[in-house]
Amino acid sequence: MDNLTHSLTGWALGQTGLKRKSRKGLAALILGANMPDLDVFFGHSCWIPLATHRGVTHSLVGGWIVMPPLLAAFLWLLDRWQMRRGVAFKSGLEMHAGWLLVLCYIGVLSHPLLDLQTTYSVQLLSPFSNRWFHTDTLFIIDLFLWFTLGFGIWLSRRKERAAAWGADWHRPAIAAVSIAATYILLNGALTLAAREALIKQAGLRRSDAIYATIPPLAFWQRTLVYRDGGGNIGRVPWSPVGGLEAPAALVPDNMRDPLVRRAAWSTPEMRTFMRWSTMPMARVERLPCKVRVHFSDARFGSGRRLFGRKMRNPFLHTIVLPVAGSGCVNKGYAG
Repeated sequence: MDNLTHSLTGWALGQTGLKRKSRKGLAALILGANMPDLDVFFGHSCWIPLATHRGVTHSLVGGWIVMPPLLAAFLWLLDRWQMRRGVAFKSGLEMHAGWLLVLCYIGVLSHPLLDLQTTYSVQLLSPFSNRWFHTDTLFIIDLFLWFTLGFGIWLSRRKERAAAWGADWHRPAIAAVSIAATYILLNGALTLAAREALIKQAGLRRSDAIYATIPPLAFWQRTLVYRDGGGNIGRVPWSPVGGLEAPAALVPDNMRDPLVRRAAWSTPEMRTFMRWSTMPMARVERLPCKVRVHFSDARFGSGRRLFGRKMRNPFLHTIVLPVAGSGCVNKGYAG
């Protein structure tokens, strides 16, 4: 999910009353809700799990065990430093190290749980496994979540200021978090129904690679993308009213082609892409003395539309390979 959604989630959780458990409690929830995305600064790390976005920092070990204590220690030291400087805390709250650690865990935990809802997937078991997990219940930017959480936070803060910590200031935030959770569960039920319909129609196994992509605004619709045992990619739309539409013709992913396999690991950028892509596919363009290989990920291969306009696909990569032939000069390859 986008970082605004993560921040709103941490803030909304704080407004449910959790932020009063300790000084720096709200900071722990909001910073924790964004902390796993620190991996974007380590894209060139020599340790692959750290260099993989949504890898080790989003996992059970890196995201849920290591990072919360680090954040809690940082906030506790910051608080000690502020106290030595004589800073006055308007909240009037005491510092409770135990609760601060718990809030850091809650904030950090919310991040991979939200990212798990998208087709971009999360490596929950990194660094011990590079398997990707996904539930396909949300588009990466969900306006309904923005509005629901944002409105709950605004109303809660308004009541909080008016009632001076009255008994019911936290109720709007609790309602917003509950509505958001129900919305996610509803989307999960829709995705599950779509997957089951595809498995039944196409004769797939539940362990096969199946993704349900969701349009940015029409959250009730799904486009099911899957790979069969022969290395072919299928794509079929689904809606809760009309069910599955007629599937498009299967398209070979071409990933078994020796030239494609050579190109797939030929540059650092392609190696990064191949570590991330769970449904890579390639289109081979044969030219005199060279071959141009166009890579994409089947989950996003057709592009998306927003307000009727096709959005640019950021997951396209092209590699040019030289091939032997009469009159050809080998000049290497270029991405």
